[in-house]
Amino acid sequence: MAERGIIGYGTYVPYWRLDRSRITAAMGAGGGRGHRAVASYDEDTTTLGVEAARNCLRGGSGDASVDRVIFSTSNPAYLDKTNATAIHAALNLPSSVTALDLNGAPRSIEAALGLALNAPGDNLMVLSDIRTGRPTSGDEASGGDGAAAFLIGDGSSSPIIAHELGSATEVAEFLDRYRQPGDDFSRVWEERFGEQAYLPLAQRAVERALAAAELTIDDIDGVSVTGMHARAARGVSRLAGDKLVNDLTAQIGNAGGAQTGLVVASILDDAEPNQNYLIIRLADGATATVMHTTDAIADYEPFRTVGSQIEGGNDALDYNQYLTWRGFLDREPPRRPDPERPGAPPAFRSED
Repeated sequence: MAERGIIGYGTYVPYWRLDRSRITAAMGAGGGRGHRAVASYDEDTTTLGVEAARNCLRGGSGDASVDRVIFSTSNPAYLDKTNATAIHAALNLPSSVTALDLNGAPRSIEAALGLALNAPGDNLMVLSDIRTGRPTSGDEASGGDGAAAFLIGDGSSSPIIAHELGSATEVAEFLDRYRQPGDDFSRVWEERFGEQAYLPLAQRAVERALAAAELTIDDIDGVSVTGMHARAARGVSRLAGDKLVNDLTAQIGNAGGAQTGLVVASILDDAEPNQNYLIIRLADGATATVMHTTDAIADYEPFRTVGSQIEGGNDALDYNQYLTWRGFLDREPPRRPDPERPGAPPAFRSED
């Protein structure tokens, strides 16, 4: 099988930001410093994914087409319905292009990445998430919303700008975080327990990934650590020393399954040819991947960089408005009739 890797990428960071200090001012608890990105009242994980996918296809991926759409989120807009088909439709792709969901948890991105790397053709992998938490909780303050999309191919349609040198996964079943169907927020176990569970898994995954790549930590130019367990991520980050890259949580929060994609995109925005990056993901285990940039990265121009989207945000969002958008504050609705329920047959007939 020919070498496969990233031939294009795009991201979407929502326009609105919530200053964490507004949480403290309103509730007398929670909050903190920095900002979190907030999806607007009319945005869900599918619409975030559409914007990231559009930005990906608008970027410098040359003549690449799309043979497969693979969508992954822990917070799907629909159940019993494929969400990837809406992305497929929004991109106006031919009906012969496959559209698939791999949803349910942040670790679902591993399945999405595995399929994108191993299935033939140019595959569009879209990662999207909207993270919520109980008011004043750590999840509320540290969470974030966003999406990232990557076009994965063999270089026949567009040059590969980054590819995998080696990867390793360590899986374990332990209950550090869970959300049952119908819940508005996750339940989280005591943080010291999660740290004790994650650290040895991450250490073994890193050792195996470096061995597979035939490199040592001295050959790595930057290390990324992402995961929903903040304390465990900080512990694993100590392995990186001064090579740790910005995980973006201070600027936009932690977008769950999409966070790794956002951080990788921010790395690629500034990367130079022939650099090696160690990407560590913590979710129900640990995965470590060594990513190598090629000469083609020098000529690649993303449609919108992650940094430009962060700078273009608006931090004037009121905390009460944020609570309303997320459904935690039931306010008097506008005095107008509710919209009619959409009809499937006429919508199908007028799809174009």
